[in-house]
Amino acid sequence: MAEATSGAGAPRKSIFDTLELDTRLLGMVGAFVVLCLVFNVVTDGRFLTPRNIFNLTIQTVSVAIMATGMVFVIVTRHIDLSVGSLLATCSAVMAMVQTVVLPQGLGVELGNPVIAPVAIVAGLIVGTAIGAFNGWLVGYLSIPAFIVTLGGLLVWRNVAWYLTNGQTIGPLDETFQLFGGTNGTLGETWSWIIGAIAAAAAVWAIWAGRRNKQSHEFPVKPLWAEALLSALIAGAILGFVAVLNAYQVPEARLQRIFEARGEVMPAGYTEGFGLPISVLLLILVAVVMTIVARKTRLGRYIFATGGNPDAAELSGVNTRLLTVKIFALMGFLCALSAVVAASRLTFHSNDIGTLDELRVIAAAVIGGTALAGGIGTIHGAILGALIMQSLQSGMAMVGVDAPFQNIVVGIVLVAAVLIDIIYRKRAGVR
Repeated sequence: MAEATSGAGAPRKSIFDTLELDTRLLGMVGAFVVLCLVFNVVTDGRFLTPRNIFNLTIQTVSVAIMATGMVFVIVTRHIDLSVGSLLATCSAVMAMVQTVVLPQGLGVELGNPVIAPVAIVAGLIVGTAIGAFNGWLVGYLSIPAFIVTLGGLLVWRNVAWYLTNGQTIGPLDETFQLFGGTNGTLGETWSWIIGAIAAAAAVWAIWAGRRNKQSHEFPVKPLWAEALLSALIAGAILGFVAVLNAYQVPEARLQRIFEARGEVMPAGYTEGFGLPISVLLLILVAVVMTIVARKTRLGRYIFATGGNPDAAELSGVNTRLLTVKIFALMGFLCALSAVVAASRLTFHSNDIGTLDELRVIAAAVIGGTALAGGIGTIHGAILGALIMQSLQSGMAMVGVDAPFQNIVVGIVLVAAVLIDIIYRKRAGVR
């Protein structure tokens, strides 16, 4: 009689155990799918249209980029309440460089190819410097991060106001606007090329990891499990590209493009937007931050310090300098998010980044980053940001007013923390 075991007395594994999937991540994905299906039903099928999915992705990018940095901050048992205000300051700096500093100071007008790179570099330098200053106050002067960044929330929002004299600055340079969404996409062909490369890279990473485990005589998944996982990931990537390509550029806009080139648009001609440059930027940030977290000494130090700061310091980790590095990285990512946020609006406004600090922290926490420190993932934070944006966008489409939207988001945040606490207790994780 056959035994229901896979080895010497070992119980047969479920498909989830065999695939070694994170049950918490699966729960988040499941909640996201249910959320999308519910909103799609109540909006009569408008939520899951290519147009809305495209808009949802570009609206998520700014918060998601900052959420990847917030993971490192929270993992090391700190918090950053100033990210929204810092984004506003970096946006103001880049806007003033484009519209005042370069045109009036150096005679370089909008449209010049150097405008956008110079403005972006200036914003990144300012963001990184402010972040490093915050880290110095926390790491070397031992001021609690909560107080430092709470002060920064007030200071940098008003610094941005003074930089622009409280005015809306725009329009911004057209090259700069390429990072905003519909103004900058790869088109159908290049989107398929990038999607194919990404799918191939993901599959290669899975099988390279398998070979690496085998070389060190570690247990590996069955071949069918690796193949299934590869197919699921590649299918998800290519499916996402297909949806973005399905969102068609409006006919009037296509006609203007052809007219600008002195051509006549062929009858029946259509073209999809494809992958936004801002989403590609988020993907690159996610890859780099994941590599930093998993493959570098800095990443090991971050998680070791979050797990046990005293032990990390006794092991030779310079926790003070590490704090400066983490906050400097957070500042850099705030500036990068400012590029995306300002270019999507096509101008700088005084309220840009308002409440982003709450959305970023919520995204990281919903994504599984433990407020007690030591635990967090980059992909979880991005998924958390996507869930947050989907929730808000869906409620807006249904007609829920803004105050109630914030009430729901607050409830979801508290519920996410409670679920995380219950999950970790049952899993025996502190």
